[in-house]
Amino acid sequence: MTWTSLNAWVAAPEIFLLCATCAILLLDLFISDAKRHLTYVMTLATLAITFALVLMGHEPHSRLAFNGLYLVDPIADFAKLAMIVGVALVLIYGRSYAMARGLFRGELFTLTLFSLLGMMVMASSVNFLALYVGLELMSLSVYALVALNRESFASTEAAMKYFVLGALASGMLLYGVSMLYGSTGSLDIFAVSHAIQAGQANNLLAVFAIVFIVTGLGFKFGAVPFHMWVPDVYQGAPTPITQLIASAPKAAVFVFTLRILAQALEGFAPDWRGMLMVLAVLSMGLGNITAISQTNIKRMLGYSTISHMGFVLLGLLVASPAGYSASFFYVVSYVLMSAAAFGIIMLLSRQGFEADQIEDLKGLNQRSPWFAAMMLFTMFSMAGIPIFLGFFAKLAILNVVVTMGLVPLAVIAVVFSLIGAFYYLRIVKVMYFDDAVDQSPLVAGNDAKLVLSINCLLLLVLGFMPDRLMNLLSDAVSQSFTSLPY
Repeated sequence: MTWTSLNAWVAAPEIFLLCATCAILLLDLFISDAKRHLTYVMTLATLAITFALVLMGHEPHSRLAFNGLYLVDPIADFAKLAMIVGVALVLIYGRSYAMARGLFRGELFTLTLFSLLGMMVMASSVNFLALYVGLELMSLSVYALVALNRESFASTEAAMKYFVLGALASGMLLYGVSMLYGSTGSLDIFAVSHAIQAGQANNLLAVFAIVFIVTGLGFKFGAVPFHMWVPDVYQGAPTPITQLIASAPKAAVFVFTLRILAQALEGFAPDWRGMLMVLAVLSMGLGNITAISQTNIKRMLGYSTISHMGFVLLGLLVASPAGYSASFFYVVSYVLMSAAAFGIIMLLSRQGFEADQIEDLKGLNQRSPWFAAMMLFTMFSMAGIPIFLGFFAKLAILNVVVTMGLVPLAVIAVVFSLIGAFYYLRIVKVMYFDDAVDQSPLVAGNDAKLVLSINCLLLLVLGFMPDRLMNLLSDAVSQSFTSLPY
């Protein structure tokens, strides 16, 4: 390996993030609880600089680093920007919540940064071992974060369940990757793709590998029937960590899936497309129908996430740049929507009180008309009501599905989407038509309230001009697939 093939500057954001996280980890040991805000500010500054480095390093063509192990392309760049924003929103919205519950500790900041580093490695790795390292770095950090509230039995149980789910996913993926290595003789994504396209792979072994790999990816997406404990984890984890699980990692898993299915296993698209179709329909169906009966809003949003991931899988199964672009647009939109929803839940919570029941939102309009309107924007966007961002995300998916000729699949998606609108509109009904039981003031810093308002308003503003974001992400997908370095 030479300095030229190392090309380490391409990974400057990740290198900076790693160094800054280690520095924060060391400095936090010498900071008293009274000065913990210093760690918080340093963490946000790290995120801001990492964001700037990704933005400054953005180029419309792909660049390899570390002797072909690492690829930075427009898809990875935009996904990383979405991840950084998602993680920053977790820390900003969760500050008051964490302080009130004794969770405002160095572990929260450093583990969150390490999980972001894992996500960024997942987005740029083009070697199965490097992809796995990124996946485990993200997963292990999030397992620990779920158990951050050591006094809570629910958090501990959720962490254990999440760990078991993650271990199953990792096992399935590793088993599939080992079979793929046996079939093609390589762990490099582009070498695997070349072997398949040239007919040099053992097709029978490769098909078995695809079954295990798609199963592992299904676990990571939380798709049905691999969703088992996802709602339990959403309900049991501290709300800022639930927000983290529901937002930034979804973008990482999306790019991770794109690297494996669209780039390494493109030659077997007809095989994995059918599996994704089953996962998508089951996820949209069970996610939406089961969410209707939930009374815990975090659990309801857990089932809602399952149904949204069904939509993402719909775009992926189209197996074309148009489908990948639509799914990318959906994932980025979902990161904004889920952050807003959990942000408002934390806004309603206070010391000794968890606003995690739907009835806790009763009469929110009487307590705060502004934040009731913000929650309305979020629920309407998640339900797919026209003029909001979520509507155009669903429309983009349905458009590519219909263009591919899968009209029955699009009809099923619309029907389940209409069923899903019920539980989102129920939240709006509770806020505006029920009397407030709790008249306590909303507790949160002005920074959280300001950022949360901007977050929710973006769902409306981007809904008026969805083509801007859609074109940006479509160009990123197109540039990434036309400038592949092989």
